[in-house]
Amino acid sequence: MAEPWWRTGPQDVHRIEDRVSSLYIERCHIDRDDNAVVLINKARIVHVPAAYLAVLLIGPGSRITHAAVTLLADSATSVCWVGEQGVRLYASGLSTARGSQLQLRQAWLVTRPKERVAVARRMYDMRFPGEDTSALTLQQLRGREGTRIRRLYAQHSERTGVPWSKRDYKPGDAFAAGDDVNRSLSAANSALYGICHAVITGIGASPALGFVHTGSALSFVLDIADLYKAEFTIPLAFELSAKGLTTERDARTALRDAVVQHKLLPRIVDDIKQLLVPDDVHLSEKELSGLWDEGETVVTAGWNWGNSFAPDQHVDVIPPPRDQEEGRDQREKG
Repeated sequence: MAEPWWRTGPQDVHRIEDRVSSLYIERCHIDRDDNAVVLINKARIVHVPAAYLAVLLIGPGSRITHAAVTLLADSATSVCWVGEQGVRLYASGLSTARGSQLQLRQAWLVTRPKERVAVARRMYDMRFPGEDTSALTLQQLRGREGTRIRRLYAQHSERTGVPWSKRDYKPGDAFAAGDDVNRSLSAANSALYGICHAVITGIGASPALGFVHTGSALSFVLDIADLYKAEFTIPLAFELSAKGLTTERDARTALRDAVVQHKLLPRIVDDIKQLLVPDDVHLSEKELSGLWDEGETVVTAGWNWGNSFAPDQHVDVIPPPRDQEEGRDQREKG
């Protein structure tokens, strides 16, 4: 029996360019109508073909039916439960139809020094558009990035009139140290991490396999978030402090609005694709449900690889002689 047309094959899952990269919804009921996800609120009803979605981000005030989840799973669409506008990732669900090719590609790049350096260099190049950084080492690129960030702090301080001395924060507690602008910056960065985490998880990459950062379960999240801090969180923190808006919620909601206005979610998807799977690279479309063999070989799963018995072979189960059984019984009684 042929598979239904909406059921995505494993080799098709990585083709994000053929889909709407992400869809964020909030305050609605999510159901299924045939092969479409139905979004229902008091104002209207919207039908979205599930096969065209790569990531569904479910915001506050929403509920979803089992039928809708089943359809999204059949379509290999990732589902993430997030805060407002994806600012925080609470949980995620991946279809069992999803292949591991993107994570395998990411792991291959991370574990080979030459390829890892190349990806890290591309990350730095994205922060210095129009500049030739090919002759710079990673140490020199880190130094240039540090200088660029310090210059940005000074520029935004002058622009907004907010005093600035240095970056001050306590890891794990955004509001434990620092002045108003430092606390706003920490809160905005935390929200940005949630957005990047949701997208990375949604497209099937690994949050832990970083290229510049390492050693954390969120290393790749930190890598990707660093691409956008200069454009989003740094100017935002100074502007909020200049207006006297210094709570964590102020930073979170302001970043949420900026993400929507500048369409950051699809941009993150595109940037991750360019970093892990450039235009000249194509992921393997080989069977994904396989068994690893030595070298690069993959053999078919769901197959008994033991030697078959010949027709004249059989296995006999022969009990011990009667006298041995009786002797053992006597020993056990004694």
